[in-house]
Formats: sequence, structure tokens, C-alpha cells
Amino acid sequence: MESIKEIFKIGHGPSSSHTMGPHFAAQKFFKMYGKKCERVRITLYGSLAATGKGHFTDITLMEFFNSKGIKCEILWKPETFLPLHPNGMKFECLDEKNRSKGNWIVYSVGGGTIRDEKDFNAPPESIYPYVKMDDILNWCEKENLTLWEYVERYEGKSIWEYLKIVWSKMVETIERGLENEGVLPGSLHLQRKARSYFVRAKDSGPFLKSFGLVSSYALAVAEENAAANVVVTAPTCGSSGVLPAVLYFLKKSHKIKENIILRALATAGLIGNIVKENASISGAEVGCQGEIGTACAMASAAATQLLGGTVTQVEYAAEIGMEHHLGLTCDPVEGYVQIPCIERNAFAAGRALQAATYSLFSDGRHRISFDEVVITMKETGLSMAKGYKETGTCGLAKHYLDSERKVDK
Repeated sequence: MESIKEIFKIGHGPSSSHTMGPHFAAQKFFKMYGKKCERVRITLYGSLAATGKGHFTDITLMEFFNSKGIKCEILWKPETFLPLHPNGMKFECLDEKNRSKGNWIVYSVGGGTIRDEKDFNAPPESIYPYVKMDDILNWCEKENLTLWEYVERYEGKSIWEYLKIVWSKMVETIERGLENEGVLPGSLHLQRKARSYFVRAKDSGPFLKSFGLVSSYALAVAEENAAANVVVTAPTCGSSGVLPAVLYFLKKSHKIKENIILRALATAGLIGNIVKENASISGAEVGCQGEIGTACAMASAAATQLLGGTVTQVEYAAEIGMEHHLGLTCDPVEGYVQIPCIERNAFAAGRALQAATYSLFSDGRHRISFDEVVITMKETGLSMAKGYKETGTCGLAKHYLDSERKVDK
């Protein structure tokens, strides 16, 4: 299992798999062939092509190569799925006579991670001896240590400096998102809501205030992501508002010190890592349950730890957060990370606090383990029809388009 640094990546939205991943791939391709290229031709396949325009994939790639003085052509093949992953792309280096000087097929597999055909099935660099939650829980019991201490043991003390930067960026994104107003980019003309929710929440009663505030924080991040501004993947761009919102809310309401927040971040990163290792965090592979479901599990675990939960209660909260998102489809309207993505961040943040509360009322014992719900999520995602996995052709995306057509008529 890789470092949790792979879960928390800082970069521009709106999509870790459609924006960050292709950008990282472009950088790597330029290092490989840049000096030979007069022009670059990039073919996007499957889900990457189906929702690429709404995710600004073409803009990201063209801006990168244009900044290097290289012309860039984008080809779209949404009906063609390459064998290893739905988010495939092919880079071709062409000279002044349009002759190929080399090509590279690569996949954006979620969370900004890219893999090509050579290393796709190769195990990532592993720094953790245990990758299943049950094994980690046994380790914690044997060593009488916590989940964040498991992270520290194998990541080293340097992880705290990295998480400090991550937390700083999360806070910065929330506070910037609470100030920004106006319409988000794209044809949906969706109005930002974070600031208005924040203002109304402050004047509400205790119950409404809590939900309103955590919702406004999640909306702030999700809207910044939709505007292609800087966010932290947690575990993806599309689900980046859940964990920061919950941590920021608890920090404000319980006056929690930064070092305690960083420990919760470490535990959240471990939860996301377990899902990534044993299932998937890619909406194109397993639907939104892999993104929002994982984000909710991460936030549920972090909140439970912050509120004094035991290791078993933390695991229970993570299981609840994932279980109650099973089967959630990824059906972005017109391919934008806006509807239903932004709203889902707010509700998943609220659900994470509920999961934490529920687990804290228990003794931590329960029938379905986190490992079991993770493998269930994977199986559910793999059996899900392709149209419901980030293609923008089924579900809400389809019916919204049908209703718009009726209005046009």
C-alpha cells in the first residue's frame, strides 16, 4: 500500500481523473518526447472522452502543450474503451511532416494517479505491511496503538509536515470558497451557494446551524473545484469537499488544535488508502460510491477519532460512511462536476457526522466489517452498467438532457 500522500494531492480541479491525471500524463509525455514534437495528437477514450469537455480535459492538455510551444490536437472516442481502464488516452508525437516519432498509451485511474501498459498491474511501492483493516486493527490491538500511529510508524515523522501543508490548503480553499460568489463556468450556469448557506446558517438555531455550516464548508470546496481552482484530493477532486468540511466544522465548534487535526487527517488518509488498494476510488470504474462513499468513510473515521472514539469505533464509523453510499452512480449532468456532485459533497459531510455520532453511541462492535463493505463496493461497481460510471449518458444526466430537450421544443 502506497503512502497516503497519494490520497492527498494538491492541484487544480475539477477532476482528479479527468484534469489532474491527464495533466500529469502530459508532463511525463513531454519529458519523454517533447524535443521531438512539432505537434501532439491526443486521443481520449471511454469515460475520459465522454465527460472530458465538462471536466476541462481538453483545455488542460492544450494549455500545457501550448505553453511549451507545441500544437495540440484532441480526438474524442467515447464509444471506444481501452482494455485496462475506462479512462484511457493515447499521446502521439508528430514532426513537421506529420510523421509519428513515438506514442504512449496511459490510463488515469483515479485520484490523479496515472499508469501505463507496462506498470498497470505492477504493485505500487508499498510502505505498509498490512493493507486490510482487520489486519491493521489486530496490529493496533497488539501494539496498543491507534490508526494514526500506524500511519506514523510506516510513513515516518516527515508525514506531519506534508499533512500540515495539506490542511493549510484545505482551509485556504474553504475560506476562499466562502467568499466567492457568482456563476460557475459551463453551460449549466449554476450559481454558487456556499456563501449564502454560510450567512443563513450563522443566524439559525443550533440544529440547523450545525448542518448549515458543515454544508457551506463542503459547498465552498466543491464549488472551488468546479471552478477549476486549487483543491486537495480527498480522495478525488469530485469528492474533495467532504473531509475538509467535517474537519473545519469540528475544529471551529470544538476548538481543536492543529496537531490533533493532522492526526485525524492521517487516519482519514489510511481509510482512503485501504479503499484504493482493495477496491477503487475511480468514478469511471466503480461509480460515485468509490468517490463520495470513500470520502464519507474517511470523514466519518476522522470525526470519530476527533470526538474521542476508540479504534473500533473509528472503524465502525468508516464502515457506516461507505455502506450507506453503496450503489451510488456517477452521472454528471453534461459532464460537469457540478450536478449532482457539488450537492453530494454537502450531504456526505452531514452523513459523516451522523456516522460518527452513531458509532460513538455504540461499543464499536458490529456485524459488517469495513473490509467486507469495501469489497462489496468493488463488486457493486464492477457490475454497474457502463453508462452509470462517469459517461454523462445515463441516470440524472440523461433525464436532465431529456427535460431540456422538451423545454427547447
